[in-house]
Amino acid sequence: MATTELGVALRRWRDQITPDAVGLPTGGHRRATGLRREELAQLAGISVDYITRLEQGRATNPSAQVVDALARALRLPTDARALLFELAGLAVPGPGTISAYITPGVQRMLDRLTNTPVAVFDAAWTQLTANALYTALMGEWHGDELNAVWRNFLSNGTRVRHTPDSLGNLRAQQAAYLRATASRYPADPRLQHLITTLRTRSPLFEQLWESGTATAQPGAQKTIDHPQVGAITLDCDILHVTGNDLHIMIYTAEPGTEDAERLALLSVVGTQSLVG
Repeated sequence: MATTELGVALRRWRDQITPDAVGLPTGGHRRATGLRREELAQLAGISVDYITRLEQGRATNPSAQVVDALARALRLPTDARALLFELAGLAVPGPGTISAYITPGVQRMLDRLTNTPVAVFDAAWTQLTANALYTALMGEWHGDELNAVWRNFLSNGTRVRHTPDSLGNLRAQQAAYLRATASRYPADPRLQHLITTLRTRSPLFEQLWESGTATAQPGAQKTIDHPQVGAITLDCDILHVTGNDLHIMIYTAEPGTEDAERLALLSVVGTQSLVG
């Protein structure tokens, strides 16, 4: 079947990366050592059909978000990621735009933290990737909901338990942080769209934005009301990757506590319902 340079490259990279290298099981009959399309789709958050069409040359204009997701899923180094953008007919994101690149070192760290809920966010607090336990703990988000600021101002909230004061402090912190991010990336179109949306649709965000109050955004202890295993109180720590302006959010439980037991239970049941 006819294909394109992009399709050939995607297939080659998929064949070169083994399931165990990305934290996937290797059992069962496999015709090749590389990733199946279904596995790449799972890692990238893209449909199997779309990956098939890309590889076969029937889809030729993927978005920058899709290309970034594929680069992360395939664990591409900087030069290969740049080539993937070029083959897709896209400009490689420059220094004036928010990076969505997760370095191989950060990715290897994520691959080893399978029993710890962990997610990576970009400088605008848009989730780039999350491991299975984080998704099981916090729920699965799509589209605009992937942005933590958008969720806390424009959605129905999250599983994190808040008092009026704690939610108010969080929103003030997020608005201030987004304002600081905008000063570092004044020409980033997705960031400008996010800010315009928030200022237009949320009077509270507009008020906080105009106040310009600067505040830090530290980690904290949080209680998550999980629909299957109940309330889990965890320590939330945020690590910063300065070279790529990323945030790594990690949840941990104090050993020997009921919260640790519930987190361990969640690691077993994952996103499955306990009611059947």
